[in-house]
Amino acid sequence: MKIASISIAILFALGFAPSAFAADNADPKTDTAPPLSAAGADAFVAALNKQYKADYPEATAAQWIAETYINGDTQLLVSRSNERSLSKLSADVEKSKVYANVPGISAASKRSIELLKLSTAMPAPKDPAKLKELTEIASRLDGEYGAGKFCSDEKDPATCRNLDDLSKVLANNRDWDADLAAWAGWHHTSRVMRKDYVRFAELLNDGAHDLGYNNVGELWRAGYDMPTAEFKPETDRLWGQVRPLYEQLQCYARGKLKTQYGDKMPKDGTIPAHVTGNMWAQNWAALYPLLQPYKDAGSLDVDGTLVAQNYDAPKIVHRAEDFYHSIGFPALPASFYEKSQFTRPRDRDVVCHASAWDLDQAGDVRIKMCIDPTEENFRTVYHEMGHIYYFLAYNGQPELFQNGANDGFHEAIGDTIQLSLTPAYLHTIGLTGAVTQDKKALLNAQMKLALEKVVFLPFGKMIDEWRWGVFDGSIKPGDYNAAWWKLKQKYQGVSSSIPRSEEDFDPGAKYHVASNTPYMRYFMANILQFQFQRALCQTAGQKGALAECSIYGSKAAGDKYWAMLQKGASQPWQKTLKELTGTEQMDASAIIDYFAPLYAWLKQQNKGVSCGWDGEG
Repeated sequence: MKIASISIAILFALGFAPSAFAADNADPKTDTAPPLSAAGADAFVAALNKQYKADYPEATAAQWIAETYINGDTQLLVSRSNERSLSKLSADVEKSKVYANVPGISAASKRSIELLKLSTAMPAPKDPAKLKELTEIASRLDGEYGAGKFCSDEKDPATCRNLDDLSKVLANNRDWDADLAAWAGWHHTSRVMRKDYVRFAELLNDGAHDLGYNNVGELWRAGYDMPTAEFKPETDRLWGQVRPLYEQLQCYARGKLKTQYGDKMPKDGTIPAHVTGNMWAQNWAALYPLLQPYKDAGSLDVDGTLVAQNYDAPKIVHRAEDFYHSIGFPALPASFYEKSQFTRPRDRDVVCHASAWDLDQAGDVRIKMCIDPTEENFRTVYHEMGHIYYFLAYNGQPELFQNGANDGFHEAIGDTIQLSLTPAYLHTIGLTGAVTQDKKALLNAQMKLALEKVVFLPFGKMIDEWRWGVFDGSIKPGDYNAAWWKLKQKYQGVSSSIPRSEEDFDPGAKYHVASNTPYMRYFMANILQFQFQRALCQTAGQKGALAECSIYGSKAAGDKYWAMLQKGASQPWQKTLKELTGTEQMDASAIIDYFAPLYAWLKQQNKGVSCGWDGEG
């Protein structure tokens, strides 16, 4: 499952928030700064919002073309567009400083000015030469990822395989050697990024310093309406709530893989990354046939049914829209279906990594992905649709507030809807047979979902911890790859079956590193979605186990959800969370509640087995 897909406006995909496209001047009409007063601050913010509205479509169009027509020309255009945008942002941040603390400043203007400073994950160095270099590297890294192919014979193009091809090898078979070759092939493609990334990190830190932060990791952590120093401990607390469940799942999976592969499995308790069925070991859904608790309970062959019922890309997207429409969300504009990229073009390179886009903050919303009729892609479309509706819901806010309550919220919206894709829902829409409510069928369904949701949590945590270390200097360039694998082993209990060296750059084999997209949002989203679902199910009047709840067709739940989406970033996320769930604190207990039957079953299966792995911290 591509739960880690980039699914906010493409500005985030390159490290920008929508508000990064700032005005050149404080007052576009007069080129005269407003007075230093509360009214002046309001006027300054209003001028920025107006200019952003005008500039936004041009900037996003350049980025859309760069990802859907990858070539040197489009990379040049987006690089120059980003350079102009970052330069504008840097100038406006400087201008905003004098208004930040004027007496009587309104709460909305004060928040807008703070969000302005935090609106980019790729802060611009003040030195124009460094800014130009930064945007060129960013464009190059993104293009290299999108065009990446592994050729077993460099002289024969017929032997070249892209990420889609190589990922299918991992997902569709359990052949140790074939999977290892595919995994190693893709990870080889990112070696070319290593030198660029070292310089990229230096330039990012230069930009962060110019904004008053020690490094760009500190800048990223400042965007959560809480003291920067408290953010990592908060993620540690959340991980501590769910870690025991993950350890039991990893232990069970390791035992089944040991039966499958025998002595090829390492003796340190880790699982080789290439046998997880996923290129980054972030999702083990492909292992479900091997790990399924009961072979004869419940039919969950959604892949086969999608093919049998001739589900093509548009049909899958329409089915996802139907869910959102059933809870009272509006119909999507016709332009969504006309302008989105649903399949991989035959005539050019594109970035297929799934993403959702708001092109003009006025209704031109699109999805960009390469959809195959698989359950993974089916679920991913529901996820992307969550971003699309978030865009539409908060389009009425001022431009600086057109964003998620925090970036984890943006990722959690569609993920929450995914939790309602229960066997009962799938039966309702004809994708599974009659639903049985026995314990065996429930455990099967929980295992299938846990291999996506629970497995992702440690992966979601480790990526930014690696980057925080790179940015603060505790991870040196000469240790990039070793530090990456140390964190993968610590959190995931995952290792590599072949030696990795500092000639490799395995972090770059993950899109979000190549595209400079902060990743902690996905970890938080996996926490928040279960909180959201628990609250929405209560609103829908659901009785029984949380795992069996689907809000499909509940207008009451939809109304409450839509009200939250409309708030955007206009208030601290803690307040927005409380309005939906009744608490201001993120709480992973809903995950334990949801997977309680599976958790108990796993502990029984692992009884007498030594769980855990070397390097676990």
